[in-house]
Amino acid sequence: MAVIIVLSILLADQLSKFLADKYLILNNTVPLVNGIFHLTLVHNRGAAFGILRNQLPFFIIVSFIAIILIIAGLKNSGKNKFPLYKLSLNLMLAGILGNLIDRLLFGYVIDFFDFKVWPVFNIADSAITIGAILFGYSVLKTDMNR
Repeated sequence: MAVIIVLSILLADQLSKFLADKYLILNNTVPLVNGIFHLTLVHNRGAAFGILRNQLPFFIIVSFIAIILIIAGLKNSGKNKFPLYKLSLNLMLAGILGNLIDRLLFGYVIDFFDFKVWPVFNIADSAITIGAILFGYSVLKTDMNR
């Protein structure tokens, strides 16, 4: 099941980025719900909020380290019976892989979801964020049950 989750998110992420790159114009916005939700193609050369711009080697190295740690966490997840723990690791793995593919292919991450009150993001970013929240919750929940 884990492979299906990771591959499904990765496929959705890469397909949506391909379509965004093909049909949107860089740095132009297309309002879907005016003032609330737009599609805005951005080439993000940093991390969240554009921090650490132009640090491509750093992001690639950190991504590989995170992937190794997540895979190790999944292999050892038998110790953690909380199902959200495994789901959280799979979500983060899919997101990290999605953005890593962009960095390796293009030197930047393709972002396009724009809520105007938050930095532009993509499906991989969403998977990482949701995975991190679920991870924190599952770790806290596991610690409370000890």
